Amino acid sequence: MSLPSKDMMAAIAVTRFGLGARPGEIEAATADPKGFLTAQIRREGADLPQDGGETSAQRFEAMRDFQQQRKTEREQKDGEAATKTQTFKDTQRALRDKIDADFLARARLAAGTNAAFCERWALFWANHFTVSSTKQITSVLIGPFEREAIRPYVFGSFENLLVASSTHPAMLTYLDQAQSIGPNSRASGAAARRGNGKAGLNENLAREILELHTVGVDAGYRQADVTEFARALTGFSIGRDPEDRAGQYVFRENAHEPGARTIMGRHYGQQGLKQGLAVLSDLAAHPDTARHICGKIARHFVSDTPPSSLTERLEQRWMETGGDLAKVAKALIDSPEAWAPTPAKLKTPYEYTLSTWRLIGAEPSAIERLAPILTGLGQKPFSAPSPKGWPDDAQTWAAPDALIKRMQWAQGFAAAIADRSDPNALAVQALGARLTPAVAKAVSRAETRREAFALLVMSPEFQRR
Repeated sequence: MSLPSKDMMAAIAVTRFGLGARPGEIEAATADPKGFLTAQIRREGADLPQDGGETSAQRFEAMRDFQQQRKTEREQKDGEAATKTQTFKDTQRALRDKIDADFLARARLAAGTNAAFCERWALFWANHFTVSSTKQITSVLIGPFEREAIRPYVFGSFENLLVASSTHPAMLTYLDQAQSIGPNSRASGAAARRGNGKAGLNENLAREILELHTVGVDAGYRQADVTEFARALTGFSIGRDPEDRAGQYVFRENAHEPGARTIMGRHYGQQGLKQGLAVLSDLAAHPDTARHICGKIARHFVSDTPPSSLTERLEQRWMETGGDLAKVAKALIDSPEAWAPTPAKLKTPYEYTLSTWRLIGAEPSAIERLAPILTGLGQKPFSAPSPKGWPDDAQTWAAPDALIKRMQWAQGFAAAIADRSDPNALAVQALGARLTPAVAKAVSRAETRREAFALLVMSPEFQRR
């Protein structure tokens, strides 16, 4: 398969591999489009959003204080109600502000970065290892989760990324692993003596690691494998008190299910923490993991139905390098199928809105300028509907009602900024060699600058990457 012209490759590098063109970005990529992308592969990982940098432990403590305050309020006397209620509301608002700040910082990074392929790659992995704000305790941990367990590892080994995400407090709370106790563990006996009938084995994390994070649902594992893996993971938990590494990962030996395990035909005689880590290591190296995840990478970056030659090339590179994600990313860049001129991917609402901000060289200044739009378009911040994460296929996002809402937002955005811009120059800046005569003509013949801007960002060429 032959590659397109350098001008076309520059446009593809910025709009498909990246997050949409900022002013001058396509021009900057023209001399060496592949080199432009390869330079963004960094062993130290992806950039960190500048959101205050609170750790998961700090956030966990803040949430625990809030929960204690709520408990106290429920027990308070009526005469103290007004003062207590206001304090409670202030604390609740402060926590909400932290979550909003996390998301806004991530969006501002995406809108302003000069390394948009690096950022897209990081966002892919954050979605692959989804944690969602569907649980209150998890909601305050999502920003720290991406900073601590995802971004530092996205160009390292997949095994390290898998372990970091699987042991992070956000994942342990989201999938209820922190409460999982081996049926024959010392902790289980103690819980029974206290009359706590709710304590027991939880399979959520084990199931999602197998189905979503590693080998995939078609790998042939059985329910017995899920249960045995869940037993191997018992003890993976979170510190609860200041003297017990509060809000940080801890391994609780007394909650671990004793004994050897057999999972997907492999025997694990290790004891304690080493048993769960050994299973994670084998899953990271499993050929089905390479197949499953490389298929997802190809679908995300290239097409909802990518060429088999592309997925096979990525899979082969994964296996050759032991899941070295920097080398898999380089293999994606070097694959001619990834440079097909016809755009096949429809932008998600997040990608669409951020690419529009990038087009004008600006960043959203407040969460109120972003969150309501994304929620209206069906992608509420930090609220993926399930552990599968957000879908990125055209069928999900191309419904008529969704496109009408995009058009309404585009018109409102145009009303705010278009009068200060040259729509013809913006069209070239946004799409480069991907700008078709039909779109160029529509923009140039629009009656107003606002109409021209809206036509540009609603065009199939801008909507697709």
